[in-house]
Amino acid sequence: MKSRSTLGRDFLLALIRVMVNQAKWDIVIIGGGLAGLTTALRLATNNLKICLIEKNEYPHHKVCGEYVSNEILPYLNSLKIDPFSVGAKQISKFQLTDLKGIPINVKLPLGGFGLSRYAFDNLLFKSLQNKIEFLFDTVEQVSFQNNHFDITTKGKANLKASFVIGAFGKRSNIDSFLNRKFMSQRSPWLAVKAHYDYDFPEDTVALHTFKGGYCGLSKTETNAVNACYLATFKSFKEHKNIETFQNTALSKNPYLKSFFEEANPIFEKPLSISQISFQRKKPVENHIFMIGDSAGLIHPLCGNGMAMAIRSSQIFSDLFLDAFKNNDFDRNKLELKYTIHWQQEFGDRLKTGRFIQRIIMNPSTAKIGFTAASLVPALVPKIIEKTHGSPSK
Repeated sequence: MKSRSTLGRDFLLALIRVMVNQAKWDIVIIGGGLAGLTTALRLATNNLKICLIEKNEYPHHKVCGEYVSNEILPYLNSLKIDPFSVGAKQISKFQLTDLKGIPINVKLPLGGFGLSRYAFDNLLFKSLQNKIEFLFDTVEQVSFQNNHFDITTKGKANLKASFVIGAFGKRSNIDSFLNRKFMSQRSPWLAVKAHYDYDFPEDTVALHTFKGGYCGLSKTETNAVNACYLATFKSFKEHKNIETFQNTALSKNPYLKSFFEEANPIFEKPLSISQISFQRKKPVENHIFMIGDSAGLIHPLCGNGMAMAIRSSQIFSDLFLDAFKNNDFDRNKLELKYTIHWQQEFGDRLKTGRFIQRIIMNPSTAKIGFTAASLVPALVPKIIEKTHGSPSK
């Protein structure tokens, strides 16, 4: 028998579904991560009817490096979002180690901050309450006809919208029914993340390489260290489980060996995702504007995915609000503008990320690259600049 609190929650969810079904939305945003939430926050101040659909209620943890470049701080400030108000750690140093654990230490060109997705997403969510409608559900189908969208969910909600924003992340069932090209190409990557109690400098983000991948370490607002690593499925399947993989493959790097021997896990078990695709994606698919990882994913070793998600949200929001203020909703023109701006902003970053990935994952080129960086450490900040943007206006 259900408790009163459960019955009350079910009644509230049913009431929300009735409300969203009866409304015709200006915008429906699918996905409530950083890209989706910041888009909603920017557009919500313009009397637009917005519904955001997210499958999980806040707050919740996500597989993520949890390091954010300062390039998006001005934009967050314009949205009245202060990550330091919830304890974000200021980060100014970067440490990189090769397979043997030989370190390269440099100062980050722009710097950044460490903040868990648990806290960051929830901060944005709280800022949006009473400004837009949230529907916690899973989208099952999106169709476009007669210049509007029909969206159906697993919970039987049916929504109509003039515009749809895809902010559903790296890989989704939505990608499948849209027949996005990258879904037919098997990806060899998986990612694992957990929080640990460990003595680690809060002003530093570290990237430690190992055979088959690399692991990032940085502190979050709770003083926990976030350890998030990307590995090839080929290297992982040789081991029985995550713990064995960490204690063998990762621990061949002495820095990671010390970490996993001394750090105390905070999570009951690590979070993991597989089939991570770094294949090229289109910024617009079936008239859906893709933002964040839905539009393109930079390799985590570049440490800039979270900032790129927010920056893509800003690009779309700027273009949409410009069209809104000028009452110029030529859909094809808006889609073309967004595609051009997205490519101009991120095209070179993604190319650089793929190039760096190829170097680091090949033992021969990695050795040459680390030797060059050790001799001329100033090369590292220059490479970092190639994968980051200028501070947002």
